[in-house]
Order: sequence, then structure tokens, then C-alpha cells
Amino acid sequence: MRMDIPARGGAAFLLAQLGAHAATAFAERISAIGLTPPQAGLLRLLATEPGRSQRELADRLGMPPSRFVPFADELEGRGLIERRRNAGDRRLYALHLTEQGTALLGELQQAGRAHEEQICRGLSPEEHRQLTALLRQVAEEQGLTPGVHPGFRTVGSGKANPTSSFNS
Repeated sequence: MRMDIPARGGAAFLLAQLGAHAATAFAERISAIGLTPPQAGLLRLLATEPGRSQRELADRLGMPPSRFVPFADELEGRGLIERRRNAGDRRLYALHLTEQGTALLGELQQAGRAHEEQICRGLSPEEHRQLTALLRQVAEEQGLTPGVHPGFRTVGSGKANPTSSFNS
């Protein structure tokens, strides 16, 4: 089936254009609270899946464990997360948000809500729900992991990646 793509771009182009714009705007917004988008993503994941091992988290995020460890070290050094010995396997560490990390997560959630409102302000509430449902459907069909940005694959790799700034 041949599709005529409008001169101003089709759906894939518009998704890429809006994605890059939204990622940049989000990175700017959360830099005010001292976070990068990858750090924000890990804090969100730890809030929903506390006590996971570094290996499990690296796998979930699609990051090599060798890059995950220094990534987590930075957040631990800032007092936002902590490593605890895994009760079931003393060789592993379970990661948890600290009290300070939980407080920062509250600020992050406020920033996320403001970002969502800014990006979608041209839509009615019903249009916003429809767009969200359609985008989830496309993401699912493409085999994307819900809630995990594909930019995690290059965090700490030194590779330039247009998605290295991403929404949580």
C-alpha cells in the first residue's frame, strides 16, 4: 500500500519532531531541580519497583550493567538512592529511594504534570485521552517497554543519541 506523505511530514515525522521538542523542554524543566532525564527515569522506576537488584534494573532499562553501576553511583552519592544487601541473595544489592530521593520525586512529579499540560495545552481533555491511548497502542505494537525510554541504552556510553534527553 502506497501512502502519500504530506510535504509537512507524516505521523512518524511529527512524532519525532514533537518527541525531540518535548524531550528538550523536559530536560530544561527538570534541570531546575538538579536532575537529568535518565536520573528522573530511574527515580520513577525505583518508586514503582523498589528493592530491585542492579542487574534487574539494568535489564529493565536496557542498559549494560557496566554502565548502570556508575549511573547509580552518582545518585547514591547525592543521597537520592541507597544500596542494601538483598535478603534473598547476599551477593546482590537492592536499590531503594532514600527519604531525600522520595522528596525529590515529589518535585519531579510536579514538573512532569506541568510538562504534560504545556505540551498538550492545545488539546481538549477528550483529545488528550484519545492521543494518549493511540500512542500507547503504537508503542505496544512496536514492542516498546511501557514507561522505559529507549535512550537508557546509551546512558554513559559516550555515544551521541538524539533521545538521550527524555521524559520520565
